[in-house]
Amino acid sequence: MIAVRKFDDSEKYSNVAPPRKWGWLILFSSSATLLCCALPIFLVSLGFGSVVASIYGEYFPWLKWFGLNEGLTFGITAFILACAGWFLYRPGRTCPADAEMAEICNRAHRWNKRFFWVAVIVWLIGAFAAFVMPLFV
Repeated sequence: MIAVRKFDDSEKYSNVAPPRKWGWLILFSSSATLLCCALPIFLVSLGFGSVVASIYGEYFPWLKWFGLNEGLTFGITAFILACAGWFLYRPGRTCPADAEMAEICNRAHRWNKRFFWVAVIVWLIGAFAAFVMPLFV
């Protein structure tokens, strides 16, 4: 009697590396720029200055650090975004030759690029609020 071994999908993809979490790291790092600069300016412009004062003073005092060190905050997040951009658009990036695995790889790459560009837009909004808007006030 010959034993026939059946493969399921978990065995087929067991040697595949787990997806990297670049998208979430990028989005999280660029969110700090919104917390320090864009959100407070937006709330104050809508007339919610007391809300900003209570958020920064009483409820989340650690957020003040981002506002006081905005140059450092934007510098570190710009470096993270630049590294992520290089990883996404680096030369020689390849996907597996297997058709199914190539589709999974390409789908993950498309989502990572979307996360990256959303994070860049968030960073640009924060940078505009922190460095350009004060010139007009």
